Amino acid sequence: MAKTIKPAKTAPRKAPAKSNNSAESQAAAPEPVRLSAPEPQPGQQPTFKILGQYLKDFSFENPNAPLSLAAQVKQPDINISVNVNARNLGPNDFEVMFAADLLYAGMFKLENFPANLLHPAVLIECPRMLFPFARQILADATRNGGFPPLMLDPIDFSSMYQKRIQAQTAGQA
Repeated sequence: MAKTIKPAKTAPRKAPAKSNNSAESQAAAPEPVRLSAPEPQPGQQPTFKILGQYLKDFSFENPNAPLSLAAQVKQPDINISVNVNARNLGPNDFEVMFAADLLYAGMFKLENFPANLLHPAVLIECPRMLFPFARQILADATRNGGFPPLMLDPIDFSSMYQKRIQAQTAGQA
């Protein structure tokens, strides 16, 4: 399957049902993610714990079944938009959401992180830990839907984060 992964420009939310295999992103600038945590304790190392992972929303549609299950002349062209967002649940607790028409989330506890490292930790490292599980769910769903498993290529969350910061900086100028 031909696939393209691109960062989405909007916050994660359930996408309306579509009859094709394309997820288009909107051209709006990403909203800044506002995170806060207590000041780190002197002499303490930062700690990072996954408190839980869960599927918040998932939908798989095969509107052309059973015709779509027949041998295909060409591979489908699939575009996938990926978005990462986060929100505070408590002083040191964060919910990190990874969306690709699958809203997969995890709760993380980050303690003793300096303010300048908190944002990248939540929006780079947390999604990096969630991605393999979300990838497996998408692969299993497409395989169980009668298609070859959709195996997403690894995502460079660091590059996504840098582009998001650049877009936000350009939007403030």
